[in-house]
Amino acid sequence: MPVPPKPVLLTGASGNLGRMLARELSALGWTLRLTDIAAFPDALPERARFTRADLNDGMTVLRLAEGCGAILHFGGIATENLFEVVLGPNLRGLHHVYEAARREGARVIFASSNHSIGFHERPAEGEPKLDADCAFRPDSFYGLSKAYGELMGRLYWDKHGVENLNIRIGSCFPEPTDARMLSTWLSYADLARLCEKAVLAERTGHGVIWGASANPATYWGRDHRDRIGWQPQDSAEAFREQVGAKLSGDPVTERYQGGGYTVADYTRTSPSPRDPFAPA
Repeated sequence: MPVPPKPVLLTGASGNLGRMLARELSALGWTLRLTDIAAFPDALPERARFTRADLNDGMTVLRLAEGCGAILHFGGIATENLFEVVLGPNLRGLHHVYEAARREGARVIFASSNHSIGFHERPAEGEPKLDADCAFRPDSFYGLSKAYGELMGRLYWDKHGVENLNIRIGSCFPEPTDARMLSTWLSYADLARLCEKAVLAERTGHGVIWGASANPATYWGRDHRDRIGWQPQDSAEAFREQVGAKLSGDPVTERYQGGGYTVADYTRTSPSPRDPFAPA
């Protein structure tokens, strides 16, 4: 199995997804540079080195990226928070990552999120799925930062030729835990395979991939996965009997694709059953 000819920088290495990727990609023989603001909690994988660093520190990000061929950017605030908290690592830190990629000629694989489009309504049975070129409709400051991140990738591709793939991660957990995840679940194994393909692909340009396993109930349609030859192998359907009845009971949560992120700090009165201003 081929390995990247240059080291790969993985930010957010101490988080749940970062730790999994460090373990799985190291097992493939990859040389990894790991970084996070928090200490790495596991034994350091073979051919990996860890540097504790803050994404707000642009000089350190530049130094970590020296000689790297790709950056798996999973760092930053990973859930909803105050705007001032999200601002530093998720906006300024992302700029530092892209400046490092521009200098090194490295490809960026960005951990975006379904929360960048979370206020799109869930499709009813028979309605078309949401394609990757849909409008951004962030459901939170966190989701807003992910939309910004995808637009940063668009800018750096158009202006500087920095290749980037933006993975709109749905719900990446060991198993689905509620009915919504029958549509949004992404298995750890499918994410690892996606990142492997994204780094090793010959060319990517600027692209968006829905980060979900092969779930029949998915909300999402066309994307750019053909550019890298990735097809998910797992499915949430195996968990339908276990989680299919686990609903939130909240009409806003159940209406929109972003789920619980949409209702947090929600101050509108109860919305109409369908958006009267949505395109026909």
